Amino acid sequence: MNYEERTMESDKIYEGHILSLRVDTVELPNQKYSKREIVDHLGAAGVVALTEDDQLVLVKQYRKAVEKSLIEIPAGLVKTNEEPGLAAQRELLEETGYECSQIDFLADFYPSPGFSTEKVHLFLARGLVKREANLDDTEFLEVLQIPFEEALRKVRLGEFNDAKTMLAILLAKDFMEAK
Repeated sequence: MNYEERTMESDKIYEGHILSLRVDTVELPNQKYSKREIVDHLGAAGVVALTEDDQLVLVKQYRKAVEKSLIEIPAGLVKTNEEPGLAAQRELLEETGYECSQIDFLADFYPSPGFSTEKVHLFLARGLVKREANLDDTEFLEVLQIPFEEALRKVRLGEFNDAKTMLAILLAKDFMEAK
């Protein structure tokens, strides 16, 4: 059976800097109609950055949507026509001051496909060289380093609350073990 929904009408409700909201009227497989609220998002890139002595570089920043500070891998928006790997390297440098000599693709995923087009691309960065961070005017964060094995323990114990961070750490472990 074909479960695709055909868009009959699309109304843009809001257009912002990083996302827009539209309401689509769709025809369902049973020929009935329904509404779908869709967040169009530019997409993001995140990076598991490991130092030579296996320290994971993380950032701690306040997230207004959840009203608390979260510890996350460095990440940010992929600009229009920007390659995700280059976005990951740019965000790593901007947020932490680290450049990398090696970057490997881990995976990409849709964090909330029920209502959002956002796609997150994950990378592993090694061969780090410390430079100077260059935060955006609206970014306030703290750079942290913890041993990679400690990060894995924190994932297993549910001590991280950010899905991309948890997934990226587990994928990086698998990637490094496979090499």
